[in-house]
Amino acid sequence: MNICVCVKQVPDSWAEKRLQSSDNTLDRDSADRVVNELDEYAVEEALRIAETQGGEVTILSVGPDAAADSVRKAISMGANSGILVSDAAIHGSDALATSLVLAKALEGRGFDLIMFGCESTDARMSVVPAMVAARLGLPQMTFAAKVEVASGSVTINRVTDTGYDEVSASLPAVVSVVEKDRKSTRLNS
Repeated sequence: MNICVCVKQVPDSWAEKRLQSSDNTLDRDSADRVVNELDEYAVEEALRIAETQGGEVTILSVGPDAAADSVRKAISMGANSGILVSDAAIHGSDALATSLVLAKALEGRGFDLIMFGCESTDARMSVVPAMVAARLGLPQMTFAAKVEVASGSVTINRVTDTGYDEVSASLPAVVSVVEKDRKSTRLNS
């Protein structure tokens, strides 16, 4: 099982933030930078799958050179390797541009499963995983509270307003995960 987890370096949620006067983008040096908390859940889930299925976990991030710290943090959690795409030309990119860069970095690498957190804590849009899946022509499943891989397919428990729906797709696929609610029980089958 060859798994890639896309992580984003974000400003610490508790830090005061300001915009750069030159281009009205976030002054990322004005706040501590951390791995997007929701992406950490995806790393944990990928590591669990790799442990039970065998395989490797690769971390992929797009951002400034300083985002290498987030890649290293994810590797310290147990991932096998990391990739950072860093180019001044992509500074301030929106979700469309970011999804294109991620898709190009993922193409041809043979990942069975590409995982994301359900959204980034700095933008809260929940669209990049779906955009990457569309660009790669892969099935995508969102809001996964539980992910199981078997026999060339992936099955998730997708969080809904009324509980969970079980959704399956063939591999390769893109999955975005949510924080696990260990107290919940499966309401729908």
